[in-house]
Amino acid sequence: MELDAIRFARRFDTISGSAIREIFKMIAKPGMISFAGGNPALSALPDKQVAEIAQEVLAKDGKAILQYGATEGYAPLLESLKAYAQQQIGCEIPAVLPVTGSTQAMDLLCKALIDPGDRILVEDPSFLGNLQCMRLYQAELVPVESDENGLMIDKLEEAIIKYRPKLLYTIPTFQNPTGKTLAADRRKPIAELAAKYGMVVAEDDPYRDLRYSGTPLPSIKSYDKEGWVVFLGSFSKIISPGLRVGYMAGDSRILRKCTIGKQSSDVHTANLNQAIVDQYLRKNLLPGHIKAICASYQQQLKAMLGDLAGFPTGTRYTRPEGGLFIWVELPEGIDSKALLDQAVERRVAYVPGTHFFAGGGHENTLRLNFSNSTVEQIHEGMAVLKDIFEKAIK
Repeated sequence: MELDAIRFARRFDTISGSAIREIFKMIAKPGMISFAGGNPALSALPDKQVAEIAQEVLAKDGKAILQYGATEGYAPLLESLKAYAQQQIGCEIPAVLPVTGSTQAMDLLCKALIDPGDRILVEDPSFLGNLQCMRLYQAELVPVESDENGLMIDKLEEAIIKYRPKLLYTIPTFQNPTGKTLAADRRKPIAELAAKYGMVVAEDDPYRDLRYSGTPLPSIKSYDKEGWVVFLGSFSKIISPGLRVGYMAGDSRILRKCTIGKQSSDVHTANLNQAIVDQYLRKNLLPGHIKAICASYQQQLKAMLGDLAGFPTGTRYTRPEGGLFIWVELPEGIDSKALLDQAVERRVAYVPGTHFFAGGGHENTLRLNFSNSTVEQIHEGMAVLKDIFEKAIK
């Protein structure tokens, strides 16, 4: 029988793969200016420090590091990570679980919580990688309306009452894709609604340290009295995405189920990578590194915002205080997805905004990343996009 007769699992019927990963295949041309990904700048990757740390930890504890490890995590990292996470979150936390990037954290939460047909509330728009994860677990995604200050609490409670969701997924700080930050006075109500209605909250906060202006805000988790909020953190944006080290912090009962799920996923996150992050924390290298990369990112953000001011009349865009992304709404009638090929042909890439909406639509939107381009590349690439969008109006 021909392999064409194979019947893949139905969970893949509506999954076509990550739009960003598909765009990456298009942008492998020399000289491409990519505003498409969420990559840190190459200059922000501490390769020499990591190389030195890797040599140190292998010389000191190489046999243990090169052996299988505990699913619960590399013991030294568990100690330094818990202290770091409590500082980040702003409260005592019962347990932490190192994971292979915060993407795995979302996968493990869905594995532990979601049965086919369960409802998950999501921001509209939201991070497409985790939207895809939720769909693979055959969840029903319910978008919740936001404004310039993030999730609207009245709309959120209406959705909770109507749909009885098992999970809320939110990126409260410098949200991907919009760059918006959930207002301070909306954070505590989310924790309270979670406890009131018995809904788990996945607080995905990988960008919180990348702040260039304004004042840091308390985490949603810091208001959690009952254990319904699980905090998802990552070192991908502040040390290295290639190390693939993230973490979950929350109630030990939830994390125990996630640990069991992780056993059949990858056994454990790579010991060497965990050991490198552990030493990065213990040597107190992170504060200075974050300060340095934020200074550069601030200038890149400023350059892109300045160029957006000259885009066609009617263009609207966010002005984030940090993170890696700017969200753009073009005048009605412009289809950013249809124009992407023109941009790529002229060696500029972005992600059409429609991919970030659970229900599609919003063809006049796009997400721009500024961290992976120099100021000069930003000016050059934005001039190309301005020209393409202006001609689309005429």
